[in-house]
Amino acid sequence: MKKLTHFDKEGRARMVDVSEKPSTQREAVARGAVYMKPETLTLIKDRKISKGDVLGVARVAGIMAAKKTSELIPMCHPLNITSINIDFNLDDENSKVDVEARVKIVGQTGVEMEALTAVSAAALTIYDMCKAVDKEMTLSEIMLMEKRGGKSGEFKRK
Repeated sequence: MKKLTHFDKEGRARMVDVSEKPSTQREAVARGAVYMKPETLTLIKDRKISKGDVLGVARVAGIMAAKKTSELIPMCHPLNITSINIDFNLDDENSKVDVEARVKIVGQTGVEMEALTAVSAAALTIYDMCKAVDKEMTLSEIMLMEKRGGKSGEFKRK
């Protein structure tokens, strides 16, 4: 099993030193889902949620959250992100909104946490904007789907 990198020899938490690592192109894709009542999904599609454009606001929230990840997750490095894309898929059959975040950087450390944070914030924003009509929404399945770049190479969820 690989060792945990966020602990020193004495077991104390630390930020990993990436100063000797080369800058490379890195990318991470994360996904999640917001399950809801069919009527709520219809309101989103028809843009009839009273707070406004649910997916537009959720997209901006995801982008903003990715950029603030190092302020939320203690051991994350502040990064100069080069690209963030947030996409949504409205799934009528399962009454859910799928959220996907793709984050890119040229840097010394990966962007997995930024992609996961973006998905989480976008999903939370969907909940916030729709909670007046559906408090039973469920956020789930937030996970890393793939990553590229860096020493550990490529990862792709099967």
